[in-house]
Amino acid sequence: MSAVSAKLAELGIELPAVVAPLAAYVPAVRTGNLVYTAGQLPISDGALLATGKVGAEVTAEQAKDLARHCGLNALAAVHALVGIDAVVKVVKVVGFVASAPGFDGQPGVINGASELFGEIFGEAGAHARSAVGVSELPRNAPVEVEVIVEVA
Repeated sequence: MSAVSAKLAELGIELPAVVAPLAAYVPAVRTGNLVYTAGQLPISDGALLATGKVGAEVTAEQAKDLARHCGLNALAAVHALVGIDAVVKVVKVVGFVASAPGFDGQPGVINGASELFGEIFGEAGAHARSAVGVSELPRNAPVEVEVIVEVA
């Protein structure tokens, strides 16, 4: 068991099944030593965990938990493609937050994914990031996260 697998076990984190694509794309693509994930929604067992706008139907704290789940779904896509133990660095995270008018807490929401990567990968989980407020996301999801990781 590698350090990443051991850390997941220590944290009691089990990667979910890869979310099936909702349109014409694949969950993750490798080019060279980078893996890019498709945008991941907070889907579990084929269903969205919540819908609506953050700052209206969804609280910032709920959205942060949803972003964490998006991060887990991204790692599941990476794992299915190359194996989680191949990850050597989280390079970039892009988070989209379906925001109610006046909501400006997007960075705090996307911390759900960023903090997850820090827990799992330690210093190798520190990454560049964008946290963007948008008016709509697919299927009325409150949050979407995509990730770029470096692999061995």
